[in-house]
Amino acid sequence: MADYKHFKRLSLLGAILALCVVVLGAYVRLSDAGLGCPDWPGCYGTLTVPQSETAIRNAQEIFPHSTIETGKAWKEMAHRYLAGTLGLVVLALFAFGWRSRKNIKVSPLLPTALLFIIMFQAALGMWTVTMLLKPAIVSAHLIGGMTTLALLAWIAHRHWGNAGKSAAISPALRLLIRGALLILLAQVFLGGWTSTNYAALACTDFPTCHGAWMPAMDFKDAFHLVRELGQSANGGNLTLPALTAIQWSHRIGALVTFIYLGSLALHLLGIPPLKNVTRLLLAVLIAQVCIGIANLILHLPLVLAVAHNLGAALLVIITVVINSKITELNQSTGNEAKP
Repeated sequence: MADYKHFKRLSLLGAILALCVVVLGAYVRLSDAGLGCPDWPGCYGTLTVPQSETAIRNAQEIFPHSTIETGKAWKEMAHRYLAGTLGLVVLALFAFGWRSRKNIKVSPLLPTALLFIIMFQAALGMWTVTMLLKPAIVSAHLIGGMTTLALLAWIAHRHWGNAGKSAAISPALRLLIRGALLILLAQVFLGGWTSTNYAALACTDFPTCHGAWMPAMDFKDAFHLVRELGQSANGGNLTLPALTAIQWSHRIGALVTFIYLGSLALHLLGIPPLKNVTRLLLAVLIAQVCIGIANLILHLPLVLAVAHNLGAALLVIITVVINSKITELNQSTGNEAKP
């Protein structure tokens, strides 16, 4: 039972750490500190940031083409330290999960998958630096972070959550709740693609874009995945129509997500065991939309941009919790109601 208790505690710690890593990663990216350290996993050849005059001079000799900005470097290294701690927690979850596999409330294959995802995340983190913030790599890193957060939130809720009073969930409604996660992750990708391509301010008017509902857009270059930052498919500069297409797609995705999650939440309010978490979902969803609009109008202040990423992470957690609750609810009733 000791292994089970360790697993249970680590699952909650891991979920909290994953949320912090996602938000801190957004802060590092949005404060333009993603290349604060030109190498990986250290910083200018060491495991800390050069501080003394001698250390800075040595670092400059090793990396003559890099400008040493200790503030940005510390932001990047803080993110790496926190991500490394999360990796150790996931490794411990993997070990304790298999040792207490008969007692834990998830398959031990789940922490195993999580460990492989964390390892791939580390590789993506390295490639983010070595490939100079290539949009496809940075976006994949964001999706990997959100996936890690979702899995840890699921494991934590299975061990700490409570379904409350049982209720029957129809197969159709259950499918819609599962689909909410897919809709949300698709929108997270669009948001990440917008941020990593620096397209968040491609048009700053709202609800129109450049004064039109359908502005001039170039989707071919906008969503060409294998290209360098700021470049089109043919190697030229990414044009305004391409950046506009990225942001416009994010806006449409936000509208679809708001309608889908909002409609689903209004329906779930009628199910007593889901009422409280559904109210939280509605509150965060509305706040997220308001923050997104404010980012446009106020030209992307850092605090609101980071808050927008936090909102996305919270929506992922809440949606995972709802999915976990309906799984528990269906198990507790023994069968599902007919639609």
